Amino acid sequence: MNKSLFQKITPILITSAVIGLTGWIGLFFLVQYTQPFLGPRWVFFFLLTMALSATALPVIFFLNLRFPSTPPVNAIVLIRQSIWFAIFFDLLAWLQLGRVLNGLLIGVLAIGIIVIENLIRLVERSRWHPVEENEG
Repeated sequence: MNKSLFQKITPILITSAVIGLTGWIGLFFLVQYTQPFLGPRWVFFFLLTMALSATALPVIFFLNLRFPSTPPVNAIVLIRQSIWFAIFFDLLAWLQLGRVLNGLLIGVLAIGIIVIENLIRLVERSRWHPVEENEG
């Protein structure tokens, strides 16, 4: 493994492990020891967001390494993309509770989130200016 890659991935893995363990262990105890009332239901969605975003963070990091973009992806973009992933599955869980989830709705939600992220990246691309090496 490349040393610079190891230096980039170490904070991502540590962050992902801490947040992910908190989310997954919290979900386990919540599902095992509580009744599905209003308070625990909101805690369920909070812990599900933590668990899924932390689980997706290393995968999104490697996808952004594999498919580089302009401007380069920074930590804020990685966190935002992993939270989009978690929000997508939170919406699926929420809609499943109301028994309204179907395949078409899953596709529409996925396309909507992808479009929103691409629009945000388009705004970032329009405001980005590369650093000149001769400046200084």
